[in-house]
This record gives sequence, structure tokens and C-alpha cells, in this order.
Amino acid sequence: MVPGVVVLGLVVGARLLGLFQGLELKMLDTLLRWRPAEPTDERVLIVGIDEADIQRLGTYPVPDGVLAELLQTLAVHRPRAVGIDIYRDMAVEPGHAALVETLATKPYVIGIENILSNPPVAGPTYLPPEQVGFVDFPQDDDGFVRRALLGSPNAVGEFRFSLALRLAETYLQAEGLALENGLRDPWAMRFGSVEFSQISPHAGGYVGVDAGGHQVLLNGRSGSQPFRQVTLQQVLDNAVDPTWIEDAIVLVGITSSSAKDFLNSAAVASDNPGLVYGVVMQAHATSQLVSAVMEGRPLLRTWPDGLEYLWIVLWGGVGTVLIGWVRSPSWYLLTLGLIGLGLVGVSFGLLWLGGWWLPLVPTLVVFSVNGLVLPGFYLYDQTLRSRIAERQQIIDQTYSAIHNGPLQTLALLLREAEPAAWAETRLRLERLNQELRDIRESLPAAVLPDNAQAIPLHEQLWNTYTATLARGEQDFPGLRSLKLKVVTFEPLSTLGLSADDRQGLCQFLEEALLNVGKHGVNVTRLTVVCQATDAENLIQVIDNGQGPYSLDTSSAGTGWGTWQAKQLAQRLNGQFNREFSSAGTCCELRWALVAQRRLGFRKLNR
Repeated sequence: MVPGVVVLGLVVGARLLGLFQGLELKMLDTLLRWRPAEPTDERVLIVGIDEADIQRLGTYPVPDGVLAELLQTLAVHRPRAVGIDIYRDMAVEPGHAALVETLATKPYVIGIENILSNPPVAGPTYLPPEQVGFVDFPQDDDGFVRRALLGSPNAVGEFRFSLALRLAETYLQAEGLALENGLRDPWAMRFGSVEFSQISPHAGGYVGVDAGGHQVLLNGRSGSQPFRQVTLQQVLDNAVDPTWIEDAIVLVGITSSSAKDFLNSAAVASDNPGLVYGVVMQAHATSQLVSAVMEGRPLLRTWPDGLEYLWIVLWGGVGTVLIGWVRSPSWYLLTLGLIGLGLVGVSFGLLWLGGWWLPLVPTLVVFSVNGLVLPGFYLYDQTLRSRIAERQQIIDQTYSAIHNGPLQTLALLLREAEPAAWAETRLRLERLNQELRDIRESLPAAVLPDNAQAIPLHEQLWNTYTATLARGEQDFPGLRSLKLKVVTFEPLSTLGLSADDRQGLCQFLEEALLNVGKHGVNVTRLTVVCQATDAENLIQVIDNGQGPYSLDTSSAGTGWGTWQAKQLAQRLNGQFNREFSSAGTCCELRWALVAQRRLGFRKLNR
């Protein structure tokens, strides 16, 4: 449980710090793109001035006279609201006077301004303030648009409304609905019973976002044809079905790629992936407001922060305890996958049908980590405990065999031995008896893994050296005669060494030292080297005694210890050498190393 709680704490902490914000925003875009296509909103018509229109006009920006002619043509078919998404902070001749005269008789036409740019762009001076709306969209850190700004103070502190809100307000006035303050939320904007509450800085996946002004989450219309769209020339040629214009919201804007009037959006379908014409984005924002009021189309909403984190904690807990519910590995993985897909499905369904934006990314992360990674830790722990139990059983069985065999024989001999005649032999038998009994205590250190890997190898070898000499100086004449011991122990490269390899190296050193004690004659100097050279690791034992091998080497290297040393050298891709001479014996093991910093100690004992 503790690792699961730690993972849960890390995920919650990461979300509070905003580390998941980018992923959550991209997941929101993905889920919005997955929605089935919605019917075309016939209340909105886009008149796009495309590249062909600009080529016919032979000039850019579009002259005021052309806009006046367009408005007069549209007026014939009685649109309910018209938005001109083209800046007119200054006159564009020819035809400026005609445009001013035309606008004077059309209170349903809304011009535009920009209040957040530096410097801001003013709206048409010949339109009253209530016929001007700003076209600014707040952008996220990745440059994409996911929020709509409905109202905000301008540079001089005057509260202004967006083009989308002005168009919705003009359209809904004909339905008897006026813009008012909210009833449930006094700070909200309201048409009828539908309130548009402003988002908080921590709404959904956002962490500390600038939520200034009155912002709502943008719920663009899904599908490849969300709105009807015609060209400027089609309107001027009366080639548009009049029913498309009558009682509709008409948005006029540039749809030519050369004008570069684009916004970035990954959730709104477009011909250029990720790029949406500004006039199309205004149509989505306007349609969102009107559709919510007229037909109850869901607005994007988020849970309170506390409920979101409760949801994350809940699924983190499910991931932690799931391994206890489903024991079969195959069924467990299947169950884990189905639950993960269910989480995605629930999040998508609530977003599609109810407009609820759930914290899917952190929920999936904490559920997957607790569901996949933690069982691995638990399995490792169980396997390790099982191996320890098995090795402990081997220890017990081995000791039982020793106890029931040689120890019983020794005990019988000790009871039957005559004290006077067997004094020296009795002492040796008692020492052998104790050594055999000590096997029960020494086996765990050699067999059980515990934290052996955590002890540096040169320290393990040093412990083996001191223990062997302490025992050997009592029993082996070759070690009792020592006058000088030169000992060097430095860190060795342990990369790739297993616990068995470490144990084998310690046994090699022990065997080499005991051979000095058993076979060495008149040994006065012992040199032990355990270090890493520039190219290899080295364990070396040199004595200056004369052993039986110095005269006859035919039987050298045929014992059990030699066979073990050769096997160890082969396993390490190294070399085992033993050299005999009149000056003494050198026994060494070498194997390749991975270069690493060497820090050690050198002792000179007399």
C-alpha cells in the first residue's frame, strides 16, 4: 500500500504544479475531435472572401464600397445579425461614404475592434459602441485557442463585449431574450435560463491560467461542415439561397491563406490541420452561445477542484488493490486494460453528452502505474521471499545432514576417548566439532542474498582475508610462521558480477590462503593483492615458502579448489594462474574490468 500512496502523492503533486497541463489540454483536443459530426448550424452563415474574390477585386484590403454593396445585398434577404470580421479603424477608399451611409440604417451590423493587442486596434468610429465587438481570443502556452473571451476591460478600463456575444445578443433579442446577470452566479452572463459562468484559473487541466475578463471554455461544433459557407462573389451575384440568409447570423471575413488571418486550434476541424480562419472561429464562438440558449447544447464544464482530486485518488486506489481482486496474470492484464478503456470511454461520454471535462490524464497515469508497476514490485518481493525461504530450507537440510552424520560420530568419539592418551587429538576433535556446528551460522552469509550486493567487493575480500588468517594461524603451520604480511585491497569493478560470482571470488581467496597454510614450508612473507589495474581486476596471493610443488609439479592444480578456480575464471572470461618456483608460489585470478574511480587502502602488517 505504501508504494501506491507514494505514487498517488507524486501524481497529485505533479498536477498541482502544472506538469500535466500540456497533456490534459491535448487530451481535451483529442476527445473533442472524437465526437460524432453535429448537424450543420443553419443559424450561422459565413461569407468568406477567398483568394479568388481578392483577385477579382484587384486590391487588398477590401474597399469600403465593396462592403457597402455586400451589406445592401444581404439586407434584401433580412438577416437577423451581421458581423463584419474585417478591421475598419480607417477608411479604405473607394466607397467609404457609401459604407457609412449604409451602416447608419442597419443597427444589426456589428463591427470589430482589438483590445488586447499592443497597440490595440480601434473599431469603426462611425458605429456606436453597442455595435462594436472585440475579436480577441486568449491563447494557451502552446499557442492554441481553447477559450473564448466574452467580455473584458480595454486599455482605458472600459468594459467591452466580444463580437460573438454582440451577435448572439442581437440574434436572441428577436426571441425576447436580453443579456442579464446570472441568478445562480451573479457574476455570470445570462440569456433566459442559461448562464455563462467565467472559468477559474484552475479550471479542468489548467493550473494558474490567466482567467482575466469573462472567459468560457470554447466548445466548437464538431464535424467537417459545421456551418454553411459561401463566397463574396456568390452573394454579389445573388447565387445564394435566400433562406440561408433570412433570420440568420451572417459573418463576413477573410478566408484567403495569403491574408494569414488564422488561429491555432486542434479541436476544430479545418482544411489546414491546426489552423482555423478567424471568421470561422468567431462562428464557432457565436454558435456556442446561441445553441446553448436555443436548444440546450452542452457548454464545457469542469468539476470543483476537490471533486477532481477525489476522482484521481479513487482510481489510484483501484489500481493499487486490483491485484488483490484478480489473481490470474492474464485476467489481471485484461481487466486492467478494460478498466483503462472504460475510463477513457466514461470521460469521452461525459464530455460529448454533458460537456464535462474530467481529469483523464492524471487518472490514467495513477491507475496505470499503480496497476502495472506496483504489482511488479510486489511480485519481486514475493519472489525474493520465496527464494530466501528455499535457501533457508537448503541450509537447514544441509546442517541436519551434518548433525545427524559426522557430528554424531564425533560426539561418540569424544565420549569414548581416554583423556590421557587422546589429549591432543581430543582438542583437535573438539575444534572440528565446533567448526562443523558453526556451519549452521556461516551458511546464511554465503547463501542468503540479503544486502551482500550492497557491501563493496574489496571489503568482502578483506573480511575473508582476516577471518581466514585468524583461523589459519591456529591450525596451519604455513601461516603460523609468517613474519611479514603485505596486503593491498582496493575497489574492484563489480559491473556484471552476480552474488554467486562475489561468493566465488571470496572462496578463491580463502582457498589460496589455506593452500599457503597447508603446503607452504618456512613461509615468512605473504603478499595479498586485490585491486583493479588499468585493464583488469586482479586477486593475487604470493608466498616465499617452499611447498611440495616446487620439487614436483605433476600433481599441482588437480584438486577441487583448482577446479573451482578454473570454473570461476571461465565464468568471468578471465584467467587463473598458479606458478611454483624455488622463491615461492604465486596464485592469481585476473578478469577484465570496466574503468571506474579507484579509492582504497593499503596496509603493511608486521
